[in-house]
Amino acid sequence: MGIPCHRFFLLMESIIELRHLKTLLALEETGSVSLAAKRVFLTQSALSHQIRALENYYATPLFERKSNPVRFTPAGERLLQLAREILPQVAAAERELVQIVEGGAGELRLAVECHTCFDWLMPAMSDFRPLWPQVELDIVSGFQADPVGLLLQHRADLAIVSEALPQAGISYQALFAYEMVGICAKDHPLADKTVWQAEDFADETLITYPVPDDMLDLLRKVLLPAGINPPRRHSELTIAIVQLVASRRGIAALPYWTVMPYLEKGYIVARPIGSTPLTSELYAAMRSDDADKIYLDNFCQIVRDRGFADLPGLSVLEMTV
Repeated sequence: MGIPCHRFFLLMESIIELRHLKTLLALEETGSVSLAAKRVFLTQSALSHQIRALENYYATPLFERKSNPVRFTPAGERLLQLAREILPQVAAAERELVQIVEGGAGELRLAVECHTCFDWLMPAMSDFRPLWPQVELDIVSGFQADPVGLLLQHRADLAIVSEALPQAGISYQALFAYEMVGICAKDHPLADKTVWQAEDFADETLITYPVPDDMLDLLRKVLLPAGINPPRRHSELTIAIVQLVASRRGIAALPYWTVMPYLEKGYIVARPIGSTPLTSELYAAMRSDDADKIYLDNFCQIVRDRGFADLPGLSVLEMTV
């Protein structure tokens, strides 16, 4: 008697691979096939092919194609449960193997040029510490205008920067890109516009952090190329910038994740900047001699994972240098 075809796969070697589980988790976290493909660095067609291969093998769909966000079937939920159980165990085993072979001790001093980084940096550091207990983790105090210089002086081991500028002795990892939005008071005239263009800033006071113009993407990418250089007012604190904006002392551009709590409370309004919305980028810079240190790579991965899990308005960033 032949084996029923729908049970035949139970007697064969499983076709499930770690890449399939990573794909399913990315699909759950992003809610769409296109975003999941970017997360795992596949084309959309390649990701769809992976999913179809599993569905054909088990003769059942894994998620509903027309749901938004993606809604998994019972079969898909079961594979997601497997992914949640297996992938952390694999990652833990790999870390332990590295620590056995290479030793787990080291130093990770962080230098940051981003005023809003601490929204995601502190949770990432909290996740990192128990995984690498022998790595001394610290932050170089204060905002750093030249964090890459600190790497070259061996005063820091990893720097969070907004540009991956080619430099001898320095390597980069892409972290993520994020949406920048313009913010104004609810009764400001610009609140009536759905999209802000460069000329909308011309007659406004621009409230920024006290940093050079080339470190502000709004100025570097949008305003200065259009010949617009509005008057400025500065503040060190994000909450102070929001308060000044809400009081109609000026307008500002901040990451969407930073202003979302104030939008939900109705203190201010936010608008995209430009027909193609303005985005900013974050990279991890490190000395090239240290680029093969596993704990540095793992820290970067934790930053990406926590960022996409916790922050709205992120997109996958790929290296171009």
